[in-house]
Amino acid sequence: KRQIKRTVTQQLNSYEIANAKQLAHLLTEGGLHDSFESQISLLQTPQAQQIVQVGYDIARLHANSHNINNAVERASKIVFALKSYARYDDSGEKQSAQVTDGMETVLQLYHNYLKKGVNLIRNYQPVPEISCYPDELVQVWTNLIHNAIQAMDGKGNLEIGIYQHEQHIIVEVQDSGCGIPPEIQDKIFQPFFTTKSAGEGSGLGLDIVKKIIDKHQGEISFTSTPGNTTFTVKLPVRW
Repeated sequence: KRQIKRTVTQQLNSYEIANAKQLAHLLTEGGLHDSFESQISLLQTPQAQQIVQVGYDIARLHANSHNINNAVERASKIVFALKSYARYDDSGEKQSAQVTDGMETVLQLYHNYLKKGVNLIRNYQPVPEISCYPDELVQVWTNLIHNAIQAMDGKGNLEIGIYQHEQHIIVEVQDSGCGIPPEIQDKIFQPFFTTKSAGEGSGLGLDIVKKIIDKHQGEISFTSTPGNTTFTVKLPVRW
């Protein structure tokens, strides 16, 4: 594996990609080193570190996939996730989209992992399409689901609610995990803040999640006690 990392580092350096050594480590440990050259354009973006970290996090969640079919499925889902994260910028066009569809895309991404220890409960009500940046909202749902799974250590109840209240769509992501300690609850939306250990990764980061929701003129809030943490996102139907 050391030789693979050295080779990947050299290849990244040849493309003049910043942080080549660290990226090579994540690509190799995440099992992404065989296909990264097809995604060089992603690795040359300013968000490269976040993109690869997200891919690494997802790969770790799916680390128990050993057979070829699962490996192929895993790789395709990771590439999809990387491309979704790479699209986070201010240049996209607003369009009408169904929030439920975006959430289901993310749940499919985590399907193999969810079925092994997480009891998934969907509480969906019929809701209208909203004006939004769909790819950015996919990033929000990915982060909230990822954090919930980690908080439960891969086992517990994950409940997702989607419903309409007046001129807003409400999305609730509730988990039965360890909860957020009271002493840090006022910090979790701060830039670069994470409760995770070094090398574990921080996903997209709740600070960027909040920026995406703010961009949609929405609101994000949470309540948390041991065994019950709920993140609530409120999005206007039109803005």
